[in-house]
Amino acid sequence: MDIYSIILAARLCQPLNTYPRLYIFSALAGDACKGLHVPDGIQIRRLQVVGEREIQGLSEVLIDCVEGGASVSFMLPMTVEKARAFWEKAAQSALRGERMIFVAEDGSGAIVGTVQVVLDLPENQPHRGDVSKMLVHRKARRLGVGAALMTAAEQGALSAGKTVLVLDTASDDAERLYRRQGWQFSGTIPDYALMPDGAYCATHFFYKMLKPS
Repeated sequence: MDIYSIILAARLCQPLNTYPRLYIFSALAGDACKGLHVPDGIQIRRLQVVGEREIQGLSEVLIDCVEGGASVSFMLPMTVEKARAFWEKAAQSALRGERMIFVAEDGSGAIVGTVQVVLDLPENQPHRGDVSKMLVHRKARRLGVGAALMTAAEQGALSAGKTVLVLDTASDDAERLYRRQGWQFSGTIPDYALMPDGAYCATHFFYKMLKPS
């Protein structure tokens, strides 16, 4: 049986109470929600299983962000095929324990945001993780979803033994979010990547040192 068949054979949506409390953030999540500003009806969880429903929802978020101008490795036209191929590969990586995938879901269960923590790094960097693909659908922005996703990612990374996180961004809005979240700016490389329309863009690099509470 191939890896995707295994994923599809698993239960797609485990009940929330099967997830560690660390990964559940909602307006009714009690102490787990302290310090987070998440709108009512939004919950954030780590995906333990990535099935067809999740692949579709994650693909919709990725396509929306790229079409909105986000420089996140993809060029226009952004197709469903490209998005699905990316998430299917990420799902296989997560199943191998190489990364964590977190999602933000609205009251209907639709995915409106996501972030990843890449854990599989060279053997001389066992303490470091890379935060990547922090994406929020345009309809769910400026509601605190991004901040909650980042908090979940940081806590998840810490639980995996990571004490140094690194990320990069070409977005001014994302840069402001990371600074508010306590990330340290380390520098900018001009013309580091391309925007979806082909224009060159600078990329800003950040890091954050994590400490157990």
